[in-house]
Amino acid sequence: MTEKGPRMGESERVVVGVGGRAGVSVEEICGLVEEALRAAGLAVGSVSALATVAAKGGEAGITAAAKRFGVPLVTYPAEELARIPVPGPGRAAEEAVGTPSVAEAAALAGGGELLVPKRKSAAATCAVATAEAHDLRHHGDAEVAGAGAGLVDLAVNVRANTPPAWLKERIAGSLDALSAYPDGRAARAAVAARHGLPPERVLLTAGAAEAFVLIARAVAAIRPVVVHPQFTEPEAALRDAGHRVERVLLREADGFRLNPAAVPADADLVVVGNPTNPTSVLHPAADLAALARPGRTLVVDEAFMDAVPGEREALAGRTDLPGLVVLRSLTKTWGLAGLRIGYVLAEPRTIAALERVQPLWPVSTPALVAASACVAPAALAEAEAAARQIAVDRAHLLAGLAEFEEVASAGTAEASFVLIRVRRAAEVRTRLRALGFAVRRGDTFPGLGPDWLRIAVRDRATTNRFLQALDAALTLTGP
Repeated sequence: MTEKGPRMGESERVVVGVGGRAGVSVEEICGLVEEALRAAGLAVGSVSALATVAAKGGEAGITAAAKRFGVPLVTYPAEELARIPVPGPGRAAEEAVGTPSVAEAAALAGGGELLVPKRKSAAATCAVATAEAHDLRHHGDAEVAGAGAGLVDLAVNVRANTPPAWLKERIAGSLDALSAYPDGRAARAAVAARHGLPPERVLLTAGAAEAFVLIARAVAAIRPVVVHPQFTEPEAALRDAGHRVERVLLREADGFRLNPAAVPADADLVVVGNPTNPTSVLHPAADLAALARPGRTLVVDEAFMDAVPGEREALAGRTDLPGLVVLRSLTKTWGLAGLRIGYVLAEPRTIAALERVQPLWPVSTPALVAASACVAPAALAEAEAAARQIAVDRAHLLAGLAEFEEVASAGTAEASFVLIRVRRAAEVRTRLRALGFAVRRGDTFPGLGPDWLRIAVRDRATTNRFLQALDAALTLTGP
């Protein structure tokens, strides 16, 4: 047995479903479970329960495994497990118990989501599922919806006081052309030139979110893997398209840094953010490049890369990595979330495949004009200046947060937001709303629990007011 890892608040809480032949040993079950946990980037301490069919509830090896992990053993009647859809085939199990996979059905019986499909040893099976399902469709805008005027928005990661006046003028000037269908050739060429690429390596999209839907529809992946915690739309899009998604969960103890070895070698679609939302961690480009290989589509979401000074660790513009797909958004730095504009950089064959599943005229004329404007040299210089100011403002926010012994900042923040862990975060968030500030709940991100909040970086004056409100919220929350 390995040493137990940190408990709730650091990593995903999971249920491990187990099955086994009569007389299976505790060593075999524990070894298989630990192997499955490592595959998902989970610590042993993240296990909240073992689960199995009632007929196996008295199996000595299974009950001893639960004791060794220090968790309860939950059992379910065979007829209840038979009603739970599972991906893992198993004719023998179905004939004996009524479900193709005791391990997967038992893991999913609590209503969670499958992290690791069924794994087998000589006499045992196991599967890993979240303890409960995450709301993958919850986003920061929900924190301020219907709040009315006066609520300071620290929940949405769009730069404040944007779009700038010059960009508004450019967009307004495009309105006279609305009677014609959009023509994206000029904007596509401008984006290509910005990254030193030919236009056939660029696809314009209605924000980066649309790109995830296109990828889910166009890429015929057998084993898609999403690295979490990260933006949840990639997994949601893959699930909507019928894919069975596996997760690799990064840990707070590792600073939420990516270990390329944690990604299964046979994963043929891998999705990772850089810098990652919500952790704000910037992964080394070399670590991401190590994930690229023939036969694999590597999707790197760089929606927040322009908030990093110098865009260091970026892969946008690279053409030497097989299967690389880079997503960019223009909505965050330029305040265009309502206009929807982003783009994909990839091999021409991949771009063509994505374009085939994209609807006609997906990007409006005002958005195309905005795309051309935001990749012009003067705009890039303005974005770089904004990124440097964000770094200064973020340091001020982190210094203020460090004054609270109840608050811990996660990882090394490099983007326009920070992730914090605070006990009774839901109550703190509610009290902050009453004090005029909206922050993003963190428990909807796979890999995070109820003790997490995400805070957007703002100017020094706004941050000072927020820190005063946080002090009051923590005082009201109590020990």
